[in-house]
Amino acid sequence: MDTIQIFDTTLRDGEQSPGFSMNCEEKLQLARQIEQLGVDVLEAGFPIASPGDLEATRAVAAEIRGCRVAALARARQEDVDAALRGLEPAAQPRLHLFLATSDLHLKHKLRIGREEAFDRITEMIRFGRKHCEEVEFSAEDASRTEMDYLCRVVLGAVEAGANVINLPDTVGYSTPDEYAEMFRQVRARLGAHPEVVLSAHCHDDLGLAVANSLAAIEAGVRQIECTINGIGERAGNASLEELIVALHVRQNHYGVATRIQLEKLYPTSRMLSSITGVPVPPNKAVVGANAFAHEAGIHQDGILKNPLTYEIIVPEKVGVPARRLVLGKHSGRNAFRARLADLGFETTDAEIAECYRLAIVQADAEKEITDRDLISIIHRVRRGQAPAAAASGPAAAGVR
Repeated sequence: MDTIQIFDTTLRDGEQSPGFSMNCEEKLQLARQIEQLGVDVLEAGFPIASPGDLEATRAVAAEIRGCRVAALARARQEDVDAALRGLEPAAQPRLHLFLATSDLHLKHKLRIGREEAFDRITEMIRFGRKHCEEVEFSAEDASRTEMDYLCRVVLGAVEAGANVINLPDTVGYSTPDEYAEMFRQVRARLGAHPEVVLSAHCHDDLGLAVANSLAAIEAGVRQIECTINGIGERAGNASLEELIVALHVRQNHYGVATRIQLEKLYPTSRMLSSITGVPVPPNKAVVGANAFAHEAGIHQDGILKNPLTYEIIVPEKVGVPARRLVLGKHSGRNAFRARLADLGFETTDAEIAECYRLAIVQADAEKEITDRDLISIIHRVRRGQAPAAAASGPAAAGVR
């Protein structure tokens, strides 16, 4: 089975998003966790950006030994020199060079022509290979680059010494079929270089980053660049945990494997949130608080009978401690009975009927029934106080 290399750029592209800046010690803490997660490449930073980023890149490079460590540089001499300084302590260094290739970026951002861009790319790759055995080249805004020129740049980069070619959907503009077709055409033009690894780097501006990354895999891409919790510029990058779980759950479809330790996904996500102080949205796939939470009675009944009815992967597989059956106005009697049993209360049909009636009245006022609420309700029912409590209605339900 083919193996997909996972290139984690949480410490670089992820950190560039507003609110996610990390100091050197925080980067080291997260880098250790990402290494344990099982990624193949860890991008430590953009050393030219600041002295602090250079320091953090060197610190990560000096400590991480279980995977490659990459540093980013524009196709400029000073950038490459800074990146190489950052990578000096690395056991498995990778120099990551990039330059925009779309006419839009060349004209309005860089203000150079195609020929000058081509020359910069090939010159810096040749220089980089003299000092680092692994060089990755990224054609920024590849998905909006004219195809013949993109293929020419890619072939030139490979002939100059690039081992890995990354074709980013930098602004999240592409659709899955378009993105996959781009890789097929580039691979066809690289026929004489089957050893070159093609890489995908997708942004989520249209909510398609994971879908585009999966389409790239189907088109033969064997490295995916992504971030923990999908953090990154603007709407973020492809979410590492979503990609990994998709490849695991649908392995029969994609036919590929990764080195990622699934049970470390949730702890890694939580560590990032703890370091940055930015919580994960509750509806976030895989690691969100509601990813394995069920409130609807029909769903709860199915889960209690067989979790596969409403869960495509068990929560423990990705490191989530347990699923949650949320007790609220949409819940059914079986969920209340099961939760009371977990709390040590075996109930009769009459008791559960009365508990259910009282809980639904309270849930209308308070949205969710906590364990403390449920214990209070069962005690009231057993003391024969249920009718009085019920008569007081929703207003009394809000008084503790």
